[in-house]
Amino acid sequence: MILSIPNLDTLAVIPVVFNAGAAVLPALLGALASVVTLLFKPKELFAACKRRPLVPLALILVGTAIFFWVRHTPAAAAPGRLVRETASSGSGHDWAAVAMEIIRQEARAKALGGAKVEAVEETGVASKEGAAIQFRGDAGRAGYLGGSSPVGLVPLWEYSEDGAMFFSSVLVHGGKVYGASAFLDPSGSFGTIFCLDAETGEEIWVTDTGGPNSDEDLMGFFSSPSITADGKNLLIGQGLHPDFGASLLCLDTATGRINWAVKTPLHVESSPAIEGDIVVVGAGAVEKGADHKPQGDPKGEGHPGYVFGVRISDGKELWQHQVNDPESSPVIRDGIAYIGSGINGSAVVAIRIAPDEELGGKPREVWRTPTPFPASGPTTIAGDLILIGCGAGDFVFTSENPEGMVIAMDHATGEIRWEAKMPSTILGAIAVRDGIAICPVRNGEVIALDLNAEGKELWRARVHKSSPVMAGPAFTGSHVYAVSSDGYLAVIDGKNGKVLESVYINDPGKPGELGLSISSPLVAGGRLYVGSETGGVRCYVGK
Repeated sequence: MILSIPNLDTLAVIPVVFNAGAAVLPALLGALASVVTLLFKPKELFAACKRRPLVPLALILVGTAIFFWVRHTPAAAAPGRLVRETASSGSGHDWAAVAMEIIRQEARAKALGGAKVEAVEETGVASKEGAAIQFRGDAGRAGYLGGSSPVGLVPLWEYSEDGAMFFSSVLVHGGKVYGASAFLDPSGSFGTIFCLDAETGEEIWVTDTGGPNSDEDLMGFFSSPSITADGKNLLIGQGLHPDFGASLLCLDTATGRINWAVKTPLHVESSPAIEGDIVVVGAGAVEKGADHKPQGDPKGEGHPGYVFGVRISDGKELWQHQVNDPESSPVIRDGIAYIGSGINGSAVVAIRIAPDEELGGKPREVWRTPTPFPASGPTTIAGDLILIGCGAGDFVFTSENPEGMVIAMDHATGEIRWEAKMPSTILGAIAVRDGIAICPVRNGEVIALDLNAEGKELWRARVHKSSPVMAGPAFTGSHVYAVSSDGYLAVIDGKNGKVLESVYINDPGKPGELGLSISSPLVAGGRLYVGSETGGVRCYVGK
C-alpha cells in the first residue's frame, strides 16, 4: 500500500495536539534510524564502539525502550476522533496514522502562523438572556453565538466515527460541543450522541444505547440538539425518515445519561424547541409510493404525524396535536409554537404549548395558514413575522419543474404579509440578522432578502456549481457560511454576496457520493463548527 499525502497546506483534518506517545515518536524514530544504520554498517559500528565503549550499551537501551514502548502503548488516534475497535484491528498499531498526525500537526502550526485563537465563549443573544440554546442558536436561526467571523479558514480539529454521517447540526454551550451521528444499515439506522471539548475536539462522553435499562442501539439522527436554559438537559429527536418507533430523548449534559425517552410510532427528525419546562417537537410521517400515502410499521396502520409537548423535568407527555408530517423544526414565542406541515399538509400551524388544564377553554390551535408547497423547513422568527421556506422538492429528489417560495406571516394571526419566489425549494433554516434573511436554495444558491422591503432580493451567491444548498447558513452580519450538499463550505461577504473562499469539508479520500452534507454550520467564539457526510465534525478558525 502506498500512502499518498496531499499538499499539507490544504489538509482538511488537523488536530490541535497529539498524545504523549506521539510527541516522543520523532526522537524514538530518529534513534531507531541511527541504530538500523549502524547495524547495516559493521565497520562504522566497530569504530563507534572502539571510540565510545558506551555505544553498545546505549544501543541496547534504546532498542529495549523502543520495544517496550511499542509493546505497551495503546494504538494512537487523533484527539477528537472516536476509534471503535474491530475484529480486524486486534492489538496492532496504525503507525501510518501516527505519522500522519505528526505531519498534520506540523501543517497546522505552519498554517496558523501564530494567529490568535479566541477562547470559546458564546456571547449570542440566547446566552445573554439566559434562554435555552436551540437549533441554529435561537429563533432567528442565524447559527451565530458570538465572537468574530473567521475568514481564511484553518482546520483546528476533527471528530469522526468510522462509517458515520453527520446530518445533525452541532450546538456549542459552556465550552462543549454537542452533536449526533447517523449510520445507515440495510436493517435500519443507528447513531450516537456525543459531547466534545470545544477547544480540542476531545471526546468527553458518547451515548449509543437507550440508557441504563436498555442495550438497544439508538437510531440515526437527523434532528439537532437543544439545551435547556440551565445547561443541564439536552433534548434531541431520534430516527431517520424510514424509521418507526423513534423517541424524543432527554440527556444529562454532564454525563450523557438518558434521563427519559418519549416514544412515538414514527420518527422525530424535527429539532426540539424549548420554552420554560416544556419542549415541543414534531413526529413526521413515513410516506411511500407515488401518492405519498403515510405508511405504518408491520404492526400498525399508517400515521400522518403529529406535534407533541413534553414536560422536561419529568418526561411526561402533556399533549398531542394533529399536524400532517411535521418534520419542520418549530420555534416558540410567548407560549405559542410555530411549525410547518410537510407532505399532505402544506401549511404553517400555530399551537399553544400549555398543558390541557392550563388552556382555560382556549383551543390548542391558534391559526393554520396554507402554503403552496409542503413546508418542511424550520420556522424562523423575525420581529413580528414568522418566516418559512417551502417548495416542490425534498432532501432526496428535486422537482421536474423546480420552484419554491419564502413566506412571511403575521405571528399573531397567520396572515401572509409578503411572499418571495425562489428558483427552487427552501429546505434549510432561513437565517435572520440585522433585518436581512439569508435563504438556502436547492438550486445551489443562497439568496439575501431585505426584511424591511417586503423580501426584496439584495444579492445571490452560488456555493459550488449546481450542488443543492439544503443546510441552513450561518450569518454573523458581516459573513455568511453556507454548505453545498457535495461538501463545500463557502464564506460569503454578507454585504454584497461575493464568495471569499471555499473549503472542502468531506474526507478528500472518501468524497460524499450521496450528496448529504446537510449539517448546518455554527459560529461561536470566533470558530466555525460543521458536520459533513464523510468528513466528520470539524472546527475551523480564521488565519
